Amino acid sequence: MPVFEMPLEQLLVYQGTNPKPDDHKEYWERGIREMHALGTGYEATPAAFKAPGVDCFDLYFTGVGGARVYAKLLIPRMEGKRPGLVRFHGYSGDSGDWMHHLAYTQAGFVVAAMDCRGQGGKSQDVGGVLGNTLNGQIIRGLDDPDPDKLLTRALFLDAAQLARIVMALPQVDDTRVGATGGSQGGALTLACASLEPRIARLAPVYPFMCDYRRVWNMDLAVAAYNELRDYFRRFDPRHLREDEVFTKLGYIDLQHLARLIQGETLMLTGLMDTVCPPSTQFAAYNKITAKKNYHLWPDFAHEGLPGGDDLIFGFMSQLL
Repeated sequence: MPVFEMPLEQLLVYQGTNPKPDDHKEYWERGIREMHALGTGYEATPAAFKAPGVDCFDLYFTGVGGARVYAKLLIPRMEGKRPGLVRFHGYSGDSGDWMHHLAYTQAGFVVAAMDCRGQGGKSQDVGGVLGNTLNGQIIRGLDDPDPDKLLTRALFLDAAQLARIVMALPQVDDTRVGATGGSQGGALTLACASLEPRIARLAPVYPFMCDYRRVWNMDLAVAAYNELRDYFRRFDPRHLREDEVFTKLGYIDLQHLARLIQGETLMLTGLMDTVCPPSTQFAAYNKITAKKNYHLWPDFAHEGLPGGDDLIFGFMSQLL
């Protein structure tokens, strides 16, 4: 193991550091009710992109708070109900090129790939929070008295709502829907399967947004987590509110949601990852009580993991 991280035997039993708010269960029950009330309605128009044997659509739905959320939707022209797959992108990015989703559609999956609100794609960030909105979405809403205004809460609910929309499509067998993504996409994969437990299979790759205080204690609040350091330097330089801040972040810490996951889980992790440290990932993984497995890349960090896409494709293909 690298010197910055605990040994593997400790990773496999580590239960996390970040505190959990006392009303965490009620917080997410309220969020799930809000999401369910929105239903599974959407608008879809044929996309400019064309591919043989696949119908491609620009899909929009209304998420919590009234935001207009975009996803690419690809439906193979095949008879009978098909498995579905929802895909999530990394922090600040977008849903990617259409062709990157074609391997799954050619295999028979209905694929939906979401743009996270306020990031590099077409989804809308409706704002409306008090406090800092600079340099990152983890801290968006952190200073608002209403914890429901945390932007990451909305991202998690968008992911689950998209899965519900896919499950309701006439072409999809709602018992055979998977979710996958890397980094932020790995986080949204965990969130999606936590808040929509019908997800049958999930493959998070080095998931983000797990065990914030562990990241801080390791002095790794840089790169994707740099906004935590920036927040303290600007708004709490003496850390008088440190416990309060990390407790509030506990609402959107996936280690505390992962217990809700019912789908079979495959996690991929690079043990040299200093962006999303392995211990933070295992804080969430170790809370999953459903069937699960992991694959490790000892010499790789927060980067492409050779053979990882093939492993995920094989894992998801069992839904066909």
